Amino acid sequence: MPLQTDVCDPWPIDLTCCDLSDDTSPETIERWQKVASILLFRLSGRRLGPSCPVTVRPCRRQCLEALPWLTPYWGAVGPWIPYLSDGVWRNASVCGCRGDCSCEELCEIRLDGPVYDIVSVQEGPETLPDTAYRVDGSGTLLRTDGECWPDCQDMAAAEGEEDTLTVTYRTGLPLDEAAVAAVSALTCHLIKGCGTGACGCKANRNLTRLNRQGTEYEFADPTLVYSEGRTGIPDVDLWLVTVNPHRLASPSRVYSPDFPRPRLVR
Repeated sequence: MPLQTDVCDPWPIDLTCCDLSDDTSPETIERWQKVASILLFRLSGRRLGPSCPVTVRPCRRQCLEALPWLTPYWGAVGPWIPYLSDGVWRNASVCGCRGDCSCEELCEIRLDGPVYDIVSVQEGPETLPDTAYRVDGSGTLLRTDGECWPDCQDMAAAEGEEDTLTVTYRTGLPLDEAAVAAVSALTCHLIKGCGTGACGCKANRNLTRLNRQGTEYEFADPTLVYSEGRTGIPDVDLWLVTVNPHRLASPSRVYSPDFPRPRLVR
C-alpha cells in the first residue's frame, strides 16, 4: 500500500441522533467531521478509504520479470523452460504468460492497494475512458478495450507526453454503515465539547473518584482509554474493536525483490 497521509475528504456522517443545538453552524460541523475522520482513520490502522489521490508511473506486468534477457520474445504463449529463482526451480513461458483463469495472455498492471477507485489513467496525451480498464482483486488494473499497457515508458518525460503512462487512484477499504455510525458518534461528541462542556470532549476531568455526602462516585481514567487506542465512546470503541482488534498503527506490507514497484509521482 502506498504511504498515506491523512484523509483528504471527511467521511460521511449521519447526525440524526446527535441532538445538536439549533445555533450549531455548518462550519463547526464540517470542522469536527474532518477531525473525527482523521482520528478514526489513524486509530483503525490507516486502512479505510478513500485516501488522498496517489499518482504512479507503472509498467506492464510481465511473467518473466526475473529473466530480463527473455523479454524480447514477448508474444504468443510458447514453449516452457525451467529457470532458477530464489533457490527454487520454476517453469516459465518464453513468449508470454497466461493467468490462472484466462485462456489468453492478460494485459495488466499491479497497483499497490487495496484500490478504492481509479481517478484517471493517462496514456501519453490521452486520458482513457473508464470503460477501457477495470480493477480486479485488490489492485490489478486490467486492460479491457483490446489494447495493451506499454511494456516500458520514458520516465524522463513529463506526464501527458508521448511514451508515458500515468495512473492516479485512491487506496483504502470502502466505508460501511458501521464506520459511518462510528464517525457520526465521534463527530457529535466533539461538537458538543465545543459548547458549555456539559458533555462531549470537555466533559472528561482528571478525576477518578468523588465522595460527597456519603455517596461515592468512581470514574474511569480517560488517559488509560486513550493509551489503548480507544475513545471511551461505546459506539466508536465497539467499531474500533471489530476493525482493529490488535491496535495496528498501519497496514501490514509484504515486499518482494522479484517484483518491480510502480514509481510514485510526488
